[in-house]
Amino acid sequence: MHIAIVGNIGAGKTTLATKLSQHFKWDLYLEAVENNPYLKDFYEDMERWSFHLQVFFLNSRFNQVKQIKSNGRSVIQDRTIYEDAHIFAKNLHQSGLMTTRDYENYLSLFESMISMVKAPDLMIYLKADLPKLIGQIEKRNRDYENNIRIDYLRNLNEHYNSWMSNYDQGKLLVIDVNKLDFVANPEDLGSIIEKVQVELFGLF
Repeated sequence: MHIAIVGNIGAGKTTLATKLSQHFKWDLYLEAVENNPYLKDFYEDMERWSFHLQVFFLNSRFNQVKQIKSNGRSVIQDRTIYEDAHIFAKNLHQSGLMTTRDYENYLSLFESMISMVKAPDLMIYLKADLPKLIGQIEKRNRDYENNIRIDYLRNLNEHYNSWMSNYDQGKLLVIDVNKLDFVANPEDLGSIIEKVQVELFGLF
């Protein structure tokens, strides 16, 4: 099975993906963040580096999908190839931070790739409001995230909510994480695990 976790920056995707992989013994595929050569530059000058960053993420995610398809094991993936196009590149273009020429070039590349991609068996959307996202981002204190603007996060949230409300590629589990702390509270993690089991296996 292929399970994927989607959600805005700071929603807790990586943490939850790691915990679910440990619980269910799934292979874990994390987002290429630490080894991304464009991320720091992007947050300092989004307009200059938006296209480069998005192409890097798109290629990284496509390589992940190929690995997932070929290894024949159950996996959980932190963020999907769909978000690259439907959320991040779209938001950058609409915000005037990616030119129409670059955006159309990017979409053409995405469409070529997506024709060879199968949707996850279960998509888990971590829904979080701005205060939760900001709190989580401040808590983890990554240097390159210090320049993230509030309006950038707000726009991403709007794109996520719009995309998820129309998602029809497969099973979708929406988890409101605003009042959850699945790191500190085992009960919160247990409730999420139970919901995932119901979606995948129909078991309580």
